[in-house]
Amino acid sequence: MLGRLARRLRMLGYDILYQRDIDDGSLLRLAMREDRIILTRDTRLTMRKAAIGRTFLISSEDPAKQAKEIMQAFPAPSGVPVRCTICNGALKPVEDRQSVLGQVPEHVFHCASGFFKCSGCGHIYWEGSHMEHFKEELLPGEEEEG
Repeated sequence: MLGRLARRLRMLGYDILYQRDIDDGSLLRLAMREDRIILTRDTRLTMRKAAIGRTFLISSEDPAKQAKEIMQAFPAPSGVPVRCTICNGALKPVEDRQSVLGQVPEHVFHCASGFFKCSGCGHIYWEGSHMEHFKEELLPGEEEEG
């Protein structure tokens, strides 16, 4: 139920484990074992005794506003992408540009200033115009319109 939020938070560098179909008991045990906070919109989950201090209730239904809630409660580890939005693996700078030739669109290969590769799934990332839009939407210090 928070998959879009998970992708956004990973783009900000948060270490996010996202499991779509997991029962509450297993989720709480996993959070305790890995020392994680459960981000949820499920008020019943937050009221369980084992969840005390282990959950953060998200009020908004909008992924951008949800991300801002998280960023206010838990400061972002960085302002650049350091996590794969797909598998949560660490992104590492690609040293040899030629190694990504054929793995990214040709125009991107020629225009992007640098590339990152996921250490988990191997997905290639680059900073494009979508990152500028994302930063404008989410990074701290931006005033909300309204």
